[in-house]
Parts: sequence; C-alpha cells; structure tokens
Amino acid sequence: MNYLFEGIIGNDKIKEELKTSIDLNKNSHSYLFIGTSGIGKKLIAKEFAKMILCLANNKYCNKCKSCIEFDSDNNPDFVQIEPDGNSLKIEQIREMQKKVIEFPIVSNKKVYIVNDADKMTKEAQNCLLKTLEEPPEFVVIILIGANENDFLSTIKSRCTIIRFNEISDNEIKKYLKEKYQIDNIDENMLEAFQGSIGRAEVLKDKKDLYNSIYKIIESINRVNLIDILNEAEIIYKSQEDKFEILDYINILLFKHSKENINYANCINIVEDTKKRLKANSNYNMCIDNMLFKMWEEINCKI
Repeated sequence: MNYLFEGIIGNDKIKEELKTSIDLNKNSHSYLFIGTSGIGKKLIAKEFAKMILCLANNKYCNKCKSCIEFDSDNNPDFVQIEPDGNSLKIEQIREMQKKVIEFPIVSNKKVYIVNDADKMTKEAQNCLLKTLEEPPEFVVIILIGANENDFLSTIKSRCTIIRFNEISDNEIKKYLKEKYQIDNIDENMLEAFQGSIGRAEVLKDKKDLYNSIYKIIESINRVNLIDILNEAEIIYKSQEDKFEILDYINILLFKHSKENINYANCINIVEDTKKRLKANSNYNMCIDNMLFKMWEEINCKI
C-alpha cells in the first residue's frame, strides 16, 4: 500500500495543510508553490493533484480509475506544462486556456500544473490572468516557481501562495545515507546543497570539485595569483557545472562578506561572470578574468 507523500522529504506542515484542504473540501482554484529548486515542490504538487482527482471518499485510494490512470500518466484530467526552451510562452498558455474550459472526463475536477512558472514571459502571465480571474469551478491550477519576484503582483494576488522551506542538513544526510550509502558528507558539501535534495542528487559525487572551490576562497587573501589559478584547474575542467560552481562561490563569499566588505564586492564580479557565460562568452577566459578580479579585489584593497 502506498501512503500520501511517501518518500518526499521535508515540508511536513505543508503536506498536512494540503491534505486538510482536501478533507474539508476547501482547496483553492489556484496555487503558487514557491521555494528553492529541488526541494520537492513538483513532487508534492503531483501528489496533491492525485488527491484532488481521486474518486474515492478517502481521496487516496490508488484503486479508482482516476488513480490508476494518474499513476500510468494517462489521466486526461491532469496536465503538466513545462517551459518551451528557456521560457514558458504565451502560445503555451493560450493552448491551456482552450482546454481548461472543457469538462473533466474521468474525475470531478481537472488539475493543471505549470512547472517553472517563474519562466513565463510577461505576455504569458498577463494572458494567464484571464483564467485565474474566472477559472471554471472544476479546475485547479498549480504554478510552481523558485523566484517569487519574477511573478506579476496580479498573478500572486489571485493565488494561494505556499512557501516551501529548504530541507534540513540532517534530513539530507539521512536521505543520502539511506539511498546511496553515503555517510561522509562534510559541511562544505552541505553548503553547496543549499537545502535542496535535487541539488544534493546532482552534486553528491563532486566532493573534490567543491573542496577545491572552498580552498580557493579560503586562501585567496594570503596566496599569490598563480597558486590560485593552479588550484582552480579542476574548475576549468568542470564547465558543465559552471552555474552551480558560481552559486557556491557566492555562498562562500557571502559568509566572508560579514567580516570584509571586499568579499561582498566579489559577489558582483561573480554575477557579472554569470551574465557573460549566459551570453556564450568563452568559459576559460571568463573564469580567468573572474579569479584575477577577485584576487585583486581581496588583496589590493584590504
């Protein structure tokens, strides 16, 4: 027998609130799930959708036609929309609006999950407003995003906003030990995970890379530039992880910024490097430039 939210770590209070809303038949027509990427927002949203669509009184029977078709990704009353490339486009929202007014086929309701909804263009968000203002009574729309500020205020005002918490370090350690038999996660790696199970899944086998980054930032104020560049060799070989690397550098810089403002200035250097890389600038040259400027900032202005 499967249990509600089985295997989904963290945010127990939110799980209970969603279950209660189903039990009391008081679920909203539109939700906004907000929180760091990789903390289970989409997993919880899908379980919530399955509950909404379930035909049994207990709302989690796993036996009715709706549940069976949901588990096989064939429930016609459930639709999940993902970004088309780097954004969610107005054409995707218009297509959704054509379908949203159609009555349910299997269940009594229909559920639409819009994943990475913070990637909607402003045109797409304005288009979606029409549906959020007057949704069909049988429709529930769940928007999922990491950056609340990327949503128009008019969108947020029409949604029940649920803010997800990061997963605790202890929960991440327990998860990695039980699933991967990894029990030697140090504080540096936990900082890199940023409370995200999804990030932990990706980064768990990259301890050497993150230890090297840690050494660079910890020693940048007392070693020469050549030593820094030599230590950074592993970064040059890890282009596929470039944005995760830069995010981790900023975490470490922020810690030091409380004691030295020059580290805070380095955060701007890293952010400028991100922009250059997103504009397809040469990776090695960007890292060279970033490390040189950071070293200069820390060592020449103390």
